[in-house]
Parts: sequence; C-alpha cells; structure tokens
Amino acid sequence: MERARGVLELTRPGNAVASGALTAIGAFVAGTSANQLPAVAAAVAATVFAVAGGNTINDYFDRDIDRINDPDRPIPSGSVSARGALVVSGVLFALAIVSALALPTLALAIAGVNLLLLIAYTEFFKGTPGAGNALVAYLGGSTFLFGGATVENVPPTVVLALLAAVSTLAREIIKDVEDVEGDREEGLRTLPVVVGDRRALSIALGLLVVAAAASPLPYLLDMLGVAYLVVVAPAVALMLYAGYEGFTDPTAGQKHLKYGMFLAILSFVVGRATFAVSV
Repeated sequence: MERARGVLELTRPGNAVASGALTAIGAFVAGTSANQLPAVAAAVAATVFAVAGGNTINDYFDRDIDRINDPDRPIPSGSVSARGALVVSGVLFALAIVSALALPTLALAIAGVNLLLLIAYTEFFKGTPGAGNALVAYLGGSTFLFGGATVENVPPTVVLALLAAVSTLAREIIKDVEDVEGDREEGLRTLPVVVGDRRALSIALGLLVVAAAASPLPYLLDMLGVAYLVVVAPAVALMLYAGYEGFTDPTAGQKHLKYGMFLAILSFVVGRATFAVSV
C-alpha cells in the first residue's frame, strides 16, 4: 500500500487531471460538436497520461534536489525506487502515445513535441535561467492549443494559451524563489539564483501586469461575451495581488496565483458559454 501511494504521489494526480481539464476547456472554447467528443476524450486521456509521466520522470531527475527541498517525496523517502519511477513514467508515456494516435495531424504533432519536452525538461532545461520556466509555461498554455487542434479549430484558443503561458511563467519564477536554497546547493542556475530573489520577483510581477493588460482582448476581439469580463476582473486582481505577495511570502504568493489562474480559465468557459447562447 505504501508503494502504491508513492506511485500515485509521483504522478501528482491532481495536476495531471487538471491538465486534462484544460485540454477539454480548449476544445470547448474552440467549439466542439457531438461527433468530436470521442476525439476530445482521447485528447484528455493523452494529456493526463503525459503529464503524469512527466511528473514522474521529473521526480526521478530531481531525486537529489528533493532530498533537500522535499524529503517526503516518494523517491527520497524510500517508498518508490528510482528505477521503479522510470518504469512507471515509461508506462504512462506509452499510454499517452496510444491515446493520441487517432487525433488530427496538428494535435498529434503538438502531443509529440510536448511529450519530448516533458522528458527533456528536468535534465536539460530546468537548471537554465528562465529557459526551464519558459518551457513549463509553454506546456501549460499548449494544453489549450491541443484542445483546439483536436476539434480542428485552433485560433479561438490562441489568446487563452498566451495568457495562460505568461501567468504560468510568473508562477514558475515565484516557485523558484521558494526553492532557491536547494537549487543553489545543487548548483542549478535558476533565475532567482542568477539575478537574485527580488529581481526575479519583479520580473514575475511585470509578467502578471502584461497578462492583466492583455486580458480584455478576447472581449475586444469579439471572441467572448461580457460575462467573460465580469469573471476575469477578480481573477486579474487576485493574480496581481499574488505577484505582490510573493515578495514577502513566495509560498502563499504562488498558491494564490494558482487560484487566480483557475478563475481566469473559468472566465473563458463562462464567456464562451454565454457568447454561444447570445449568438
């Protein structure tokens, strides 16, 4: 039972399922017909399996850092072996590939690129100042593009993907500030290690200001209805507060930013649903 719990914890199931939900939201925002629902279900499954596999292999590569930053994680705590984590990640990646095989060409291409990036992230990008953060941001935003590509209508998801990527980039920088002690000890050149905590946090806050300024675009471009603005306004306020909060409490800041991001995503769902009804 302890090993089973450890394997489940490796996958970060909440994160994986949430990513699958983002793919479904991307498809919904793009417009999904009844006959496309099986493809959307396959895309959601592919996303869940791929993210779970990426989380697992990330723990494998991060096992030495986690002994400092998070010793209760499955590998450093001994509930799952490093080799076991590799096997689990391989199975999950295989399931993701099988789930995506019947999808449209563009969706399959996005899935293939993202799968390679998930595998390469920790080993090649995580310790590079800003590059690892940017890669995670792209992967977060691309779930919406993947959903749009699944129903063969990508353009409506582009703004959502960009806003999600910018917000995710800010959150990743704040999380690096939170983990700066262990990263510095392991020799990782994350952005806070290279430029300092306050400069990194200032960059994160600046990104959130850009995202806030761009948030009215879906309404101004006549892509979403006024209900979108009603929901996105408190989301933007919460995200800006979280960026400011990060200067004194990075842990609380990144958590509150996550809540703001989910509220912003909800604004797209509400905006799309009400816009479709009004049209």
